[in-house]
Amino acid sequence: MKIAIVCDWLTTMGGAEQVLINFSELYPNAPFYTTLYNPNNLDNKLKKIKVHTSFLQRKKMVNDHKKYFPLMPLAISCLNVKDYDVILSSSSSVAKGIRKGKNSVHFCYIHTPMRYAYEYKHEYTDGMNFVKKLLVNILLFFVRIWDQKNTKKVDFFIANSTEVQKRVKKTYNRDSVVIFPPVRTNEFKISKKNGDYYFIVSRLVKYKRFDLAVKACTELNKKLIVIGDGPERENLEKIAGPTVTFLGRQDDKTVKKYMSECKAFLFPGLEDFGIVPVEAQACGRPVICYGKGGVLDTVIDGETGVYFDKQNVESLKEAIIKFEKTKFDKKKIREHSLKFSEENFRKQLSEYIISKVK
Repeated sequence: MKIAIVCDWLTTMGGAEQVLINFSELYPNAPFYTTLYNPNNLDNKLKKIKVHTSFLQRKKMVNDHKKYFPLMPLAISCLNVKDYDVILSSSSSVAKGIRKGKNSVHFCYIHTPMRYAYEYKHEYTDGMNFVKKLLVNILLFFVRIWDQKNTKKVDFFIANSTEVQKRVKKTYNRDSVVIFPPVRTNEFKISKKNGDYYFIVSRLVKYKRFDLAVKACTELNKKLIVIGDGPERENLEKIAGPTVTFLGRQDDKTVKKYMSECKAFLFPGLEDFGIVPVEAQACGRPVICYGKGGVLDTVIDGETGVYFDKQNVESLKEAIIKFEKTKFDKKKIREHSLKFSEENFRKQLSEYIISKVK
């Protein structure tokens, strides 16, 4: 059985790239097809794969794929995977639109329908002037037409959460099976040390709503450690009180230390799945999170964390106060996280593909 692995782009590391590492370990002989590839920014495991790139690829390594977005649909369509029996794509953008052969079976592991083309497009157009916003909306209109047409080429959708499963049904009117993404739970351990701080780690961007965590901890006079950098850092530092500390980017060892010793991990955004809350639970640490989206699959309210119902400061403050009155079992929290392990992911994915291509 000849298998090809397809992805939107390979220019930086993130949750989607962890999925691709597991694809490559499950199918080590399968080549990758993608629009852009920059091995300098990737895990060593993704530097060893055989990669076929589109006409967008040049000698200069690309760090920011976003500027190539208008050409992405054409680029993915020009890649030739027609001779493969199985196409396994990982997509939140254009990869699911790749052209397949008549006898090929296309499985799409979908992280979400295009965020910027559908219900979350305002996140990307906010702050633009009228002319630029108009041009972007015209472009997105044609992108949606392309996306709807080419999505029909997918034989089987695999959603990364029940939240994304609902979006796939709403956006494409297609059914899907849920297989949770792989989390490196074996790399995280329970610490005997108990810090006196709350913790967040991520790229500091607006939609993740870290402003809620900063304001809540400032108003409650609670210690908060923030690891990560991004365009929102300056704004967050302006609203932060003396109990909030920004450490910028840190190596994995430092992140794991702070995560394993924190009182709780704060997760105020709405995510499709959210790998980091699972990593925190693998450390035996509870998660205080906005009770919508992917966390409904990964965090059990009252057992492995605490939900807050409204995405505002007061609701988060109430959740923090509730958390401090609740007892949690570190071992039970970690045990819950293991259902999202890489081993479980590869087993479930392999069994599902085999069941459909017999």
